[in-house]
Amino acid sequence: MHLTCIGLNHTTAPLDLREKIAIRGESTRFALARISCGNQFQNIHELVILSTCNRTEFYTASDQVDFHELEILLSDITGVPIADFQPSLYKLANEEVVDHLYRVAGGLDSQVVGEPQILGQVTQSLELALGCGSYGPMLSSLFRAVIVAGKRVRTETAISRNSASVSSLAATLAAQRVTDISSSQVLVIGAGEMAELAVEALRKRGVSLITVISRTLDKAQDLARRWKADASTFEHLEEWLERADIVISSTSAPHTIVTACMMESVMIKRSLRPLVMVDIAVPRDIDPDVSQIEGVWLYDLDSLNQQVTQFLAVRSTEVPRVEEILVEEKAKFLEYLKTLDMLPIITDLRKQAEQIRTYELNKTFQRMPDLTETERKRIDALTRALVKKILASPTQHLRKIASCPHAPEIATVARELFDLQEAAGLCAISNESCSLHTMACPDRIS
Repeated sequence: MHLTCIGLNHTTAPLDLREKIAIRGESTRFALARISCGNQFQNIHELVILSTCNRTEFYTASDQVDFHELEILLSDITGVPIADFQPSLYKLANEEVVDHLYRVAGGLDSQVVGEPQILGQVTQSLELALGCGSYGPMLSSLFRAVIVAGKRVRTETAISRNSASVSSLAATLAAQRVTDISSSQVLVIGAGEMAELAVEALRKRGVSLITVISRTLDKAQDLARRWKADASTFEHLEEWLERADIVISSTSAPHTIVTACMMESVMIKRSLRPLVMVDIAVPRDIDPDVSQIEGVWLYDLDSLNQQVTQFLAVRSTEVPRVEEILVEEKAKFLEYLKTLDMLPIITDLRKQAEQIRTYELNKTFQRMPDLTETERKRIDALTRALVKKILASPTQHLRKIASCPHAPEIATVARELFDLQEAAGLCAISNESCSLHTMACPDRIS
């Protein structure tokens, strides 16, 4: 079995392409269901989709490395022709996939290095795959392992402790454009995690006048209550845009919420009083043409790229330790994967032995019809014990050599020696080291 991944992120694709490729909600479930329910993608056995404001990635376990199938699936789900996104795709296979996902979960592949949100997004992507039934032993093991690594990174290093998330950068950028942010009227559009982080960042900068607008009043009130802010709905959006000094927008809407036509009207009513607007949504909430309107300063995610460097000096000193942790955890996972090739042999060997034991036991019972039930149970227990003792040594040996370089050859010999039917290996990933400890895969996400 092979691990494969295709994706694009803030380093390979501009924002306008990222927002077209972003997959949310029901679209994600639909894509996962196509794999779990059977479809034309017969080569893909497992699928996990990781889609955030800065990346969209498909992770699969499949019989062979076939990036084109994934490109077709991505195009089908998003409606974007393959030719439009193919130049921006990165395509990874086997150990490259493992390397990449560990860096993602560790926060080293984020637009803002060490951002704390990405680990939760990785966890949510696995949980969604579990709910849709598109997961399997390969991807569930990989994702659970990287989640463990991500938690180590966040508890053993300071990579995420000096807040520099996209939301906090948005707040900082807004603060640079107003005379006194503490007295500014701030409008936050959206009530999700990114919006809440933006509110938190604004509060830390002394902002007291905050209004949260959401599609439903309940959601807006829930966030507003926690931060002692006002709440409203989209029906009153234009009214609040007229009052605001700063707007930070972060919804999951599939289309723009604030149009250029709307803002032209709003700015006339404001008498062209300056307005700072920061759009951290993907797809964008604010029409890019709004930036052409007099009096409006509009920033989007790509604009934040220019602000990132100055916030990362402290975090950069933590990167070497983060990389050490990821190397340690990745080695454990790769070692664990090697043992998977031996598991089918051990299972088949035990199954074969049990079939032989049962067959011979039944023949014996037929020849000895006068045996009492107690005697039958004793003979049955005796045969089970004999089989267990006979298989103990070869089973232990197979487990022991599973991580050594010659394990595939030994596996072939073992199948021939015991006349076991050939089975496909579970994993195509190789690693030279055979001296590391094996890893017991977590049974659940915690």
